Amino acid sequence: QVQLVESGGGLVQPGGSLRLSCAASGSIFSINIMSWYRQVQGSSASSGKQRELVAAITSGGSTNYADSVKGRFTISRDNAKNTVYLQMNSLKPEDTAVYYCKADQLVVPTVYHYWGQGTQVTVSS
Repeated sequence: QVQLVESGGGLVQPGGSLRLSCAASGSIFSINIMSWYRQVQGSSASSGKQRELVAAITSGGSTNYADSVKGRFTISRDNAKNTVYLQMNSLKPEDTAVYYCKADQLVVPTVYHYWGQGTQVTVSS
């Protein structure tokens, strides 16, 4: 089992910055991809607004971003601290959502997916 704890959310004005952190603990071996997703509060699969991928990073440092955050958000990873970060700059009201950390762990032949509890980010003046 892997436990993920996010922190760093809060209220920020448009154009501001926040840094989210996600610390992994437990059986953290073979965690390959760590990623950040977001979901607009009150949305669900039934409303057509599922969690969307914001950014992902592999254990080797390769990254991937949603088009909507490219150039504004940066994902990074400290393997020694088992922590992944999401630096969010030039925040917009449409970035408002609950942000979730996700870890994908390969235990051959199965990939296990773990989620954090989420942290609220609100961008508003």
